[in-house]
Amino acid sequence: MISVIIAGGSGTRLWPLSTNSYPKHLLKVNGDTKSLLQNTYRRVKQISSQVYVITDASHSHHVAAQLPKLNADQIVIEPARRGTASCIIAGLERIARHTEANEPIAFIAADHFVRDTKGFSHSFKTAEDIAQETDRIVLIGIEPDQPAIGFGYIEKGDIHNDERFVYNVAAFHEKPDFDTAQTYIQSGNYLWNCGYFVATPQAFHQAMEQNSLDLHTGFMTLKEANGPEDYEAAYLALENIAIDYALIEKVPDLLVVPAAFDWMDLGSYADLHKAALSDEAGNHRLGDNIELDSVENSFIENHENKPLAVIGLDNIVVVNTPNGIVVARKDMSKEIGAAAKRIQAKSAD
Repeated sequence: MISVIIAGGSGTRLWPLSTNSYPKHLLKVNGDTKSLLQNTYRRVKQISSQVYVITDASHSHHVAAQLPKLNADQIVIEPARRGTASCIIAGLERIARHTEANEPIAFIAADHFVRDTKGFSHSFKTAEDIAQETDRIVLIGIEPDQPAIGFGYIEKGDIHNDERFVYNVAAFHEKPDFDTAQTYIQSGNYLWNCGYFVATPQAFHQAMEQNSLDLHTGFMTLKEANGPEDYEAAYLALENIAIDYALIEKVPDLLVVPAAFDWMDLGSYADLHKAALSDEAGNHRLGDNIELDSVENSFIENHENKPLAVIGLDNIVVVNTPNGIVVARKDMSKEIGAAAKRIQAKSAD
């Protein structure tokens, strides 16, 4: 199997740890010595003969530094940020240059937090085998453990393979309200859509030809580009759209494998706190010169030498870096992304 790691992002949701030029997948979390990207690469190497990374030009040098074993052909650089649909066809185009084999390709996000490498390998091996047997696109969905309203859901249909627990996809559902999400959890028939999928090149091309001619045309334009300037112009002409909307949700015969591994999308500091080690008071603390007094259930990091004191607070985020300082109620930490965008807009003026 060939794997393509999607390493994009604008660096706003975990600002100021992440920034526009140093987004989330480049961060080390939970005191780890490796970044999210490096850990994703480590997992992917367990399942793949070849690995490609798609990244934006503004931080491609960081990707190259973090993954020195990749050669230049394995790092696909976006001339400018587009949606995941553009990333997918750029990955397919690069792979087509190097192989004509109909070997399954897995597309995987760089910034997810996964601990169970063996379960990860098992799920993708199952998806690889089924993709090869059926020549259909195979998704991997996450078994939900809470009525989350921030994820899309995959509704399982009839079982396709009862020995390997592979299901037909009945439908996709956009991010629900809380009551609807509760009904999904209670039914046991829904999975979180984490954006992982596996298919052969033939299955991808057939799906594009039958369900998304615009995407197929974009792929052919990239493939036929004559030199870097033509390629850049062709890429910049692509629609800025997610692969789910451009293709995946239009394909009628998808399959899905329920994941056999833990998974977190670190979309806020509240999520990051769940992944981090905390003390008996529920506090995550990283960095020097931090003084806490009567603080509970909080995420505190200090990335400068100046002292940081937090007193008498609960359920908060305090992060100090050279890029800026954020102080927020942890349950409102999803609003940090919007604040970071406003700060970036002011900086650009």
